[in-house]
Amino acid sequence: MLQSNIILLAIIVTSLATYVSRFSGVLTSEKVSVKSKTFQWFNCVAYSTLAALLSRMVIFPAGILGDSSILSRFVVLFICVTLFVITKKNLVLPTVLSAILLAVLTNF
Repeated sequence: MLQSNIILLAIIVTSLATYVSRFSGVLTSEKVSVKSKTFQWFNCVAYSTLAALLSRMVIFPAGILGDSSILSRFVVLFICVTLFVITKKNLVLPTVLSAILLAVLTNF
């Protein structure tokens, strides 16, 4: 009983933290110009965080991804990023293809 209460409390607290920050972003978004230095800085931080997470997943994978070779992970990453650029930033096709390619390259 106590452990389920702790889990429920953790879910509530993390949900509040997430939605309060999103709500404050919605309230202040009208005042920030897309061409401002502040917006460009947040954009750079978001992209650098994404690049760091992708790099960590490719170079130091956790879980079942660690069973695949580093070469196959780099091949899948290169093909999917290329496809992302070619398809004018379509996220669905590279995401689906990455799972298929990684499964095929890992099993053969």
